Amino acid sequence: MATARGATMSPASYAAPSRPKRRGRWRLALMLPAGLCLLAGLDAALILLDVPAPVQIAAWGPAHSLAMVFGFVGALIALERAVAWGRAAGYAAPVLLALGGGSQLFAAPRALTGTTLILGMATLLATYYPLWRRQRADAVLIQMLGACAGLGATVLYAGGVEISLLLPWLAAFLVMTIAGERVELARIQLTSRSQALAVVLNVALLMSAAASTLFVQAGTVLFGLVLCALVLWLAVNDVARRTVKLKGAPRYMAACLLAGYFWLLVAGVVWMLGYPAGSGAYDTAVHAVFLGFVMSMIMAHAPTILPAVLAIDLPYRQAMWPPVILMHAGLVIRLWLGNGLGGQLAWQVGGVLNVVALLLFVFVALASALLALTSAPTSGKESVK
Repeated sequence: MATARGATMSPASYAAPSRPKRRGRWRLALMLPAGLCLLAGLDAALILLDVPAPVQIAAWGPAHSLAMVFGFVGALIALERAVAWGRAAGYAAPVLLALGGGSQLFAAPRALTGTTLILGMATLLATYYPLWRRQRADAVLIQMLGACAGLGATVLYAGGVEISLLLPWLAAFLVMTIAGERVELARIQLTSRSQALAVVLNVALLMSAAASTLFVQAGTVLFGLVLCALVLWLAVNDVARRTVKLKGAPRYMAACLLAGYFWLLVAGVVWMLGYPAGSGAYDTAVHAVFLGFVMSMIMAHAPTILPAVLAIDLPYRQAMWPPVILMHAGLVIRLWLGNGLGGQLAWQVGGVLNVVALLLFVFVALASALLALTSAPTSGKESVK
């Protein structure tokens, strides 16, 4: 948490701020591989859209999924959990996930990629155990279930299962991790019965993901049903329904959360109709979850989680709204006009807008952090994460 220190600090207090800064530097270094996976994954997205890309390497297209899910998002989750644990061993997880997720960009053997990802997810799962012992909370248990889903996905991938059949596993990994975070933030207002229901729904989501591998059609329908139920639980119990009426950062975060829940519900409905065999249905399910939900959640939590992880200030600014609006507008164009109505050009335009939106958000976040850094000496206070 940020702590303001005044002019009467002791010599020991003067020395304290440098430690978070040093920790922030090497945590930032650990985050660089994930950032590179994001950039490469976005380049691969342009290749898949069949539009000009900065780096035109055909092999990057098939590597898009692993680079984004494990190389970027998975590594970010692992880094945040490693910081929460506070032990050096935990930092192996983000490194392994970034390396494994990005290895397919360089045509690494599937066995090497799979093994690296398995080690990364196993390490991430292991970091939850001391956190669970420290605080036996339902939120931690739900996130552990998410890590189990991610580990299951990597094991199946290493065993030769195609990415398209692993979609429920990958979605469960990220959805349950984020759901656990939201349960943690809402725990004060939740009843014990409501928290128990959240655990049951997440257990059911993991089991239905497994069922989708064994019984593709029936399991996928079940996964969609459970996912819709979980979305409704989140929407009803999340404080975002109230904070969206406020101003500034609370409204920004709430808007991102509610928009993310909408897209997750869209994906759940698509899965309820059966395995998305058609290219349009598959593209809708994939990007409603991993872009509409996951990226919206990252945008929502960036001003609060990234400062805690990297020991830097990242204050909310109104400039964060345009990339969020652009991303969701791009999704509407891509999924409705493109996939829904069969417009190839709309599909491409929407996809390009999504890429631009994510790059714009990265730029705004970096600019916001730099502005906070340059203005810090004049504030008379210093923030310590």
